[in-house]
Amino acid sequence: MRREFSAGVVLVRRMRGRWWLAAVRPQGKPDGTWVLPKGLVDAGEKPAQTAIREGFEETGVAGRLGEKLGDVRYVYTWDGERVFKIVSFFLAHARDGRIGDVPAGMEVEVAEARWLPLAEGPTLLAYKGEREMAAKAAETLAGDLL
Repeated sequence: MRREFSAGVVLVRRMRGRWWLAAVRPQGKPDGTWVLPKGLVDAGEKPAQTAIREGFEETGVAGRLGEKLGDVRYVYTWDGERVFKIVSFFLAHARDGRIGDVPAGMEVEVAEARWLPLAEGPTLLAYKGEREMAAKAAETLAGDLL
């Protein structure tokens, strides 16, 4: 079985007295299909670097790395081959950039990027593992007003 290693990010910012997370709708997915930014770890890259890079590439927002939230593991089939995948997720705080201003070329992957309330991440995100990572981020940030 082939193995893949990816990294993703729960990219957050504080607005109007509450926490928000950056979510993307992948190209070709229906409206309301929200996922966290993530992608394959490149050769020579550490997962934390991948998480920050993917966050920027898919949302247009640069992030400051926080702590590792955990790993999501699953198996999927691609072209008849089973693939075991591990995605390491990190918390990051938005530094600068504008949500949706994705770098040229990324529109082939991302149809839309927007801020969603972090507290609603566990119900709005499409995948169970990502909903769990949003819940961990909310738990980590509980009481943090910065």
